[in-house]
Amino acid sequence: MNNKTIAVAIDRDKGSQSALKWAVDNLVGKGQIVYLVHVKLKQKPNKSTDFSNDSFLINTDVQLKELFLPFRCFCTRKEIKSQEVVLEDTDVVKGLVDFATHSIIEVLVIGAPSKGGILKRFKTRDAPSTILKGAPDFCTVYVISKGKISATKAASRLPPFISPLHTHIPPEPSTAPAKVSTDKILPIKAMPGPRKSVDLSFPRQSMESPFSTFSNDSNTIKSPFTNRKGPNGKPYGELLPPDLDISFVSAGRPSADNVLFDSDIVGANSRISFSELENPGYDSYNLGRKSVDVISANDMSYSTFDSPRTSLSNNEDVEAEMRRLKQELTKTMEMYSTACKEALTAKQKAMELQKWKLEEQQKIEEARVTEESTTGVAEKENAAESTQRYDARYRRYTIDEIEEATEYFSAARRIGEGGYGPVYKCHLDHTPVAVKVLRPDAAQGKSQFQQEVEVLCCIRHPHMVLLLGACPEYGCLVYEYMSNGSLEDCLLRKNKTPPLSWQHRFRIAAEICSGLLFLHQTKPEPIVHRDLKPANILLDRNFVSKIADVGLARLVPPSIADSVTQYHMTSAAGTFCYIDPEYQQTGMLGVKSDVYSLGVMLLQIITARPPMGLSHHVERAIEKGTFAEILDPVVTDWPVEEALGFAKLSLGCVELRRKDRPDLGKVVMPHLQRLRLLADDDTM
Repeated sequence: MNNKTIAVAIDRDKGSQSALKWAVDNLVGKGQIVYLVHVKLKQKPNKSTDFSNDSFLINTDVQLKELFLPFRCFCTRKEIKSQEVVLEDTDVVKGLVDFATHSIIEVLVIGAPSKGGILKRFKTRDAPSTILKGAPDFCTVYVISKGKISATKAASRLPPFISPLHTHIPPEPSTAPAKVSTDKILPIKAMPGPRKSVDLSFPRQSMESPFSTFSNDSNTIKSPFTNRKGPNGKPYGELLPPDLDISFVSAGRPSADNVLFDSDIVGANSRISFSELENPGYDSYNLGRKSVDVISANDMSYSTFDSPRTSLSNNEDVEAEMRRLKQELTKTMEMYSTACKEALTAKQKAMELQKWKLEEQQKIEEARVTEESTTGVAEKENAAESTQRYDARYRRYTIDEIEEATEYFSAARRIGEGGYGPVYKCHLDHTPVAVKVLRPDAAQGKSQFQQEVEVLCCIRHPHMVLLLGACPEYGCLVYEYMSNGSLEDCLLRKNKTPPLSWQHRFRIAAEICSGLLFLHQTKPEPIVHRDLKPANILLDRNFVSKIADVGLARLVPPSIADSVTQYHMTSAAGTFCYIDPEYQQTGMLGVKSDVYSLGVMLLQIITARPPMGLSHHVERAIEKGTFAEILDPVVTDWPVEEALGFAKLSLGCVELRRKDRPDLGKVVMPHLQRLRLLADDDTM
């Protein structure tokens, strides 16, 4: 491809960029010339179509310069020479085919047009296919789509002669350009300012030879075609089309202005203008009926003006572009240097922070070791003090004392049996007490048992059974003795105990709620009783109620506590009725679990009935209006309205979902406190 004439069709379509890149990568080598060809559409004669307002078309020199600039810069970066060619025609395809024919283009590269490309915008037929069919047989055509060849046509013969474009590219910048014209002298459109120009032309009818020299105004330019021969040995004139005429035009100064020719004057269908927008040198010649302006990267055209002026040259523009790129590179290097310095500074700071972190970690480790040793000493001292306080808060009994008092745990002394173990009545220190012996598998380690007992000794409330002492070695707990037994015994009137009045019942309900609320408000975590039922509510000789087995769940391992709950769920009928339904499903225990148990127990207080299905029976009685019939009949003077409110509050406590149950402190306790005041007023 080194000696071939290569042209790339360009426009604003992205396919042109892909075509040029492919041509540079595959066809053009460093130092070679590639012709960048653009077809500038013009209005057809006698047609009303006007493309001047179409933003896609290029109508001004500024737009042409903007169009060629990225392609020229790309070629500069690739160290490839480029020449810009502007063709004016009413048909893009026809213009490219005619240019390839008359300029002897051996390789033509075109990009497959996109939807908005000019080839598709103004032509209904497939432009690449038409070019492939219409291109001369000595021209190889490549259609490039997305960086790859989508279609191609190979040349079937060698070109008839060397392309006239080569002859108008002198090796030195000082060489003058040439103009070739087939028609009469073409007038140059008016340029700004007074200007003298020389336009040399050879009318076809007066030419004896197709190539000759001509002088005017003392300016003599020799045709580069003179005495030159084509590959077949014939002069160029014999190879050119019969109507081709060549002439040269020169001016006396460098100019960046486009030399434009009016095709209407010469009656031509189209015009081809080669313009190196950054290089002011212009060569122009007509091929057939085409007028061509050619600008080489090294060519210059000169015009003489009354007031001489100098415009920017191609080299100056390239140098300006290079200066701009150098400035950008300098700024980039400065930014890179600054970033490196900042990165180095950040790295140093990171290393300093890491060093400081290691030092702090070492200090923390030393402090931890010191703290552990200090804590060990403090724990020993606290243990000694705790033992002293522990002994002062409750009576510590030996197993011998307890065995002697219970007559070695005689069955005659047994007064009850719970999930945690049996209960014996005896006297210790001349005081009647109840001794609860925890099951052998329920007692935890001695030290933990002592800690839990110490916690329980600190829990003091008038409505909780008082823990008097313990035997930690054998898991024995000593409580105050409650002479009137349990609430369950009184409600069921075991041993023919007298019935409880409604005043006692309302007061007992308020007392139980008060003690339970105290447990739930314990800090840092609330204490959940887990086993609230009438059997664990004990009454003293004045029928003051107290909650028993408080905190026993803390004294036994979690597995044992859970097994006790499971025992209640599977033991005697009715016992599991106190267990929270959500706890049965999820295994999650909370303060609302005690609220459910309290609700069942409150219903028993006013009905004295078993817990099995009790809430359902009370609810049905309220709906049927027979609530008075479900109240405990041993009490004949029930305040029915107050008892009904009491029952509705209890039914709220036994809702299946925890979130539907009332708050113990905000709802339940205030209501029961009002009933307690009512009972106290009635007693007085």
